[in-house]
Amino acid sequence: MLWSAPPAVPSPDSDPSPTPATPVSLDEAARQAGEAAGWVEQNWATWVNTGLRILLIIAIAVTLRFLIRRALTKLIDRMNRSAQAVEGTALGGLLVNAERRRQRSEAIGSVLRSVASFLIMGTAALMILGAFQIDLAPLLASAGVAGVAIGFGARNLVTDFLSGVFMILEDQYGVGDSIDAGVASGEVIEVGLRVTKLRGVDGEIWYVRNGEIKRIGNLSQGWATAGVDVTVRPTEDLDELRALIEGVASEMAAEEPWNERLWGPIEVLGLTEVLIDSMTLRVSAKTMPGKALGVEREIRWRVKRAFDAAGVRIVGGLPLPAEDAPAPDPTAAVAAPSAFASPTTPQSMAATPLQQPSIPQPSTGPNLSKG
Repeated sequence: MLWSAPPAVPSPDSDPSPTPATPVSLDEAARQAGEAAGWVEQNWATWVNTGLRILLIIAIAVTLRFLIRRALTKLIDRMNRSAQAVEGTALGGLLVNAERRRQRSEAIGSVLRSVASFLIMGTAALMILGAFQIDLAPLLASAGVAGVAIGFGARNLVTDFLSGVFMILEDQYGVGDSIDAGVASGEVIEVGLRVTKLRGVDGEIWYVRNGEIKRIGNLSQGWATAGVDVTVRPTEDLDELRALIEGVASEMAAEEPWNERLWGPIEVLGLTEVLIDSMTLRVSAKTMPGKALGVEREIRWRVKRAFDAAGVRIVGGLPLPAEDAPAPDPTAAVAAPSAFASPTTPQSMAATPLQQPSIPQPSTGPNLSKG
């Protein structure tokens, strides 16, 4: 597109000197008006073409942005409705967390809408600049350099944002999950693109940057294992103990709400430790994620009641009755007989020290006395 400059028209204010204005004849004025009209007539088509192109670009960009955002919003609403449809049912209670699905879908929708708006409006802006015959190479180069500088300066923010996007897209965790993020652990109460909020076991709230999370242990996905160790005396009958625990398991699996929380039978895995004064049985069951602690407490409660009813004593519980306690040994405080107790035994005589023989003293000199 070529632009032609209009003919120069002398301005009466261009010369500040008080020289008198030169009168313009009618022929000169007509000539200048004709040149201006010719310049306008020559370039009006270019103006109209450029304006229509800009209006068309803006209209297409706005319409496309509206349609894409509307489609994404409908998709997110459909995801939320599908989660709400199974809410309240047994399957919904086991597999679906409505709040988690809602926050995850809203976060994904927000990211997609922002990306779509940025791409569409950015492309439209570049096309509008191109319609004005502006060289975009220096502008793009400057934007690239500025983007690199901003990326280096805000690399932690970019890392947090990208980590949050991938965590949400991969559904690594969500609201209501119990996770171990390395730097902190607890229940997830909010998932953001930059920060994840956890509530610890003592009620504290942890704000963990997504870029700092190197590993995640999700305790609320899949299934969990409830394990209980029962320590009893080594003299107990193992078959009787197994029968008691299996009876407890069958009763517990038939009652509410344990029939939903137990995803498998309660099994006696066997002995994990056998000592002189005790032995330990391992009881295990597959449960709903996040419900293992409650199932373990209920199993201990029921096993203890069943053992008390059957007369089975758990090590570390009540003391043994007097009739069950072994009688004391009367010879425990009596010392063993010793061969050295009597002085006439060969051992005592052999241990008696020997008497030294008496040796006569020699004479010291001659006796000079006479009778």
